[in-house]
Amino acid sequence: MGAGGGSQAEQTAAIMMGYEKCLKDSKPDICIVVGDVTSTMACAIVAKKAMIKVAHVEGGIRSGDIAMPEEINRIVTDSIADYFFTTSDTANNNLIGEGKSEDQIFFVGNTMIDTLKKNIGRLRKPEFFDDYGLQVGNYIVMTLHRPANVDEEENLKILLNEVVSSSEPLPVIFPVHPRTAKILNQLGVQHKRLHPVEPLGYLEFNYLVKNSKAVITDSGGITEETTVMGIPCMTLRDNTERPETITIGTNELLGTDPKAIAPAMKKLIAGQWKQGDIPALWNGKAAERIVEALLNL
Repeated sequence: MGAGGGSQAEQTAAIMMGYEKCLKDSKPDICIVVGDVTSTMACAIVAKKAMIKVAHVEGGIRSGDIAMPEEINRIVTDSIADYFFTTSDTANNNLIGEGKSEDQIFFVGNTMIDTLKKNIGRLRKPEFFDDYGLQVGNYIVMTLHRPANVDEEENLKILLNEVVSSSEPLPVIFPVHPRTAKILNQLGVQHKRLHPVEPLGYLEFNYLVKNSKAVITDSGGITEETTVMGIPCMTLRDNTERPETITIGTNELLGTDPKAIAPAMKKLIAGQWKQGDIPALWNGKAAERIVEALLNL
């Protein structure tokens, strides 16, 4: 749920007013909110004010970085939610540490992986795949959108140069987030192996990831998908709300210093990247467990 135009506060107010009307019309027994976007928090607040219980899918996830808008959304939502459907033991422990009781917490797995498992046979090759002469397991996928990486022009330029120079001879496919596109256009960075492309749909993007050699990203959700697909992942952030992708999966947290890219890329190209495993209950059945838990509340 979202709203177009206006400031963030105006958009949030529009979401809350719209959801309030929805609750009055439908009179639900429970409100289920998912993830950590602003509408997650907004709808949870509206439901609680209407005396409707709230269940949070992906509850308990924490980065520890209050500067992230998503972290505020998570903390506020979990502070008022009644039930939590969690993706990991780490999330469970976060909630227990914040005073939630065990009977409020349901460890169900990861609904994002449900979606991936459901669609893995439907992934679609992007049109540019053959145009760029891409070969399975022989190119890098990169996504960037967080302020620490893209808001400062000189830093972004250095970062891109590091990625390209350290990844030789691999092509780098760069689906450009709208936030990043404006700055990238001003930079004028061009390399024959760097291929900026338009944002991709789910089926095309995950085809690209599944058949890549590795992914460089500052997204949290992508690290979950690379872990399940067994694709090496380098995360350009100083923290992560999904530590299981590092301790169990194929992800490594490099930080935001571009100098960290070359050593990681050297390890990747030398075939020394860790194998990784799939976290518990990330098997495509999280939604079934959520439904079962709801029916037994």
